[in-house]
Amino acid sequence: MKEKVILAYSGGLDTTTIIPWLKENFDYEVVCVCIDCGQEEELDGLEERARFCGAEKLYILDVTDEFCDEYIIPCVQAHAVYENKYLLGTSMARPLIAKKLVEIARKEGASAICHGATGKGNDQIRFELGIKALAPDLKIIAAWRNEKWDMDSRESEIAYCKAHGIDLPFSADSSYSRDRNLWHISHEGLELEDPASEPNFAHLLVLSTTPEKAPEEGEYVTLTFEKGIPTSVNGKEMKVSDIIRELNKLGGKHGIGIVDIVENRVVGMKSRGVYETPGGTILYEAHQQLEELILDRDTYALKMDMGNKMAQIVYEGKWFSPLREAVQAFVESTQRYVTGEVKFKLYKGNIIKAGTTSPYSLYNESIASFTTGGLYDHHDAEGFINLFGLSTKVRAMKMQETEAAK
Repeated sequence: MKEKVILAYSGGLDTTTIIPWLKENFDYEVVCVCIDCGQEEELDGLEERARFCGAEKLYILDVTDEFCDEYIIPCVQAHAVYENKYLLGTSMARPLIAKKLVEIARKEGASAICHGATGKGNDQIRFELGIKALAPDLKIIAAWRNEKWDMDSRESEIAYCKAHGIDLPFSADSSYSRDRNLWHISHEGLELEDPASEPNFAHLLVLSTTPEKAPEEGEYVTLTFEKGIPTSVNGKEMKVSDIIRELNKLGGKHGIGIVDIVENRVVGMKSRGVYETPGGTILYEAHQQLEELILDRDTYALKMDMGNKMAQIVYEGKWFSPLREAVQAFVESTQRYVTGEVKFKLYKGNIIKAGTTSPYSLYNESIASFTTGGLYDHHDAEGFINLFGLSTKVRAMKMQETEAAK
């Protein structure tokens, strides 16, 4: 019997081309696996396409709820943002995809897993680190890095397919390189490859409209959280995946969450992309507004550091690591009392606070008010300032002494 290879399959040109390429160059039995993370791509006819191109079978796995509950929520709770802008839409999905590829490989008794990520990007790292962490015995085939892969363009891939009797309606026209799931959609290529060029938003946007074209009237939205997990939108309780879908509609309508960033890839180069994360941007902001009321100063400060560390871990594909587990455990411990309601207004790309409440709020009006109250004596600040500024004063005195001695 032939050895089996599991192919991460989207049905696009790259992974379609890889099917005959694997059979020709490795004599594998190809089992395709399409992981649905909520990308809303058309899946009808995908099995027929995979089989037509030479695959033995196709698995289509809907992992949307697992993606939301076990990958997105930990990042929201951590407020994990890479380089202060990127909400990790692609990064969060890759370890889950790697996990499912390994599960199918074990089920099928496969000896290898193949992916179509390029040798310049981050995804090759995320896929392969995930596979290595979960199944170090499996062989990994990265088609675009393999010496037997000699195609370098869509035109050459289309020609290869036709030479192998595969004539599908793929276009050689240039277009954006996109990655989509329930959380976001990313755009790279075309005019975005030049940082001096303004994005062609009219041609580019999928989930959103620009703030200029958003409604002239703002819209109020209310979110509730229980232990850092969103539970309802505008009074309607929903599971997390449905909350994200609803927020995507609301955020997209009002031009929320469009980010143009030049980021530092793991492999060392800079790349420019536009990300649409309408619902995710709202969810991050609402969660942070609630934490402002609830977390004490020292915990809040350390949690910011842990959020940055979580973002780096996820971006670099190290989800299945002791460090991610440790950081996530710290974050989860901070979420015990992150419960309450957040109200805000969406207006032309802005999320405007409209009131936050929590039974665990540390905000105390009798202390914070300018009106003198019994819980805070203004005179106590004098001794605090004297001690808090002692090192500053001692240094200044020493500098004066040194200058006088010259």
